[in-house]
Amino acid sequence: MLKVFEEIGKATLLTLWAIFFLFKNPPRLKHFIKQLTYLGAETTPVVLITSLFSGGVIALQTYSTFHRFNAEFLIGAVVALSMGRELAPVLTALMVIARVGSAMTAQIGTMRITEQIDALEVMGMDPRSYLITPRIVAGTLGVPMLTVLSNIAGIFGGWFVAVKLFGVNEYLFWEKMKDLTELHDFLGGIYKATFFGFIITAVSCYFGFYTKGGTEGVGRATTNSVVTSSMLVLISDYFLTAIIF
Repeated sequence: MLKVFEEIGKATLLTLWAIFFLFKNPPRLKHFIKQLTYLGAETTPVVLITSLFSGGVIALQTYSTFHRFNAEFLIGAVVALSMGRELAPVLTALMVIARVGSAMTAQIGTMRITEQIDALEVMGMDPRSYLITPRIVAGTLGVPMLTVLSNIAGIFGGWFVAVKLFGVNEYLFWEKMKDLTELHDFLGGIYKATFFGFIITAVSCYFGFYTKGGTEGVGRATTNSVVTSSMLVLISDYFLTAIIF
């Protein structure tokens, strides 16, 4: 237990220092843009494809049940609520963990074992400001942006399956979606995604920054980073849902 609390303390201090340097001695703008581009733009296709088929699956699963009660037009509302409140932020976060979080840990971990981080300190640069701060900002801003795209793709996937494949009335599909969903349903998912992005990048950077044990240690740190981030996203999702909704 003492070891666990020690690791939590180190991770918290590293994150707080990174936030401190955001206001005290922020890195150049190009470092933020580079990390945001890597996290956001290059992850967009993965998120869009995942969300598109997720929305389609929701429509596919709910059609048979609603068809028994002649309520197929409610599929649009179910897809929008499911994606906006839950699936879009969680799926986006898990995709970012798999693609970006693991890469962050591996990159920073490799810099640690090859003594590049030590070289930054010798040059008078604080590695927490140079390496951690831009990534945390990029995660906090990038994951909500990806979640918006995930919502759009998921709703489109549900629309295609319901309207084009099953022949649901398109007018009722959109009207019931507008009637039964509110802006708060989507904003709640955005709030979740902001927190998820912060957690993902903070955990990924922590495991990379304190990597040890050579190349084998990089692999171990990357695995621990992915597992820990995924668990924290799913655990915090429960509490955020209870608070927001």
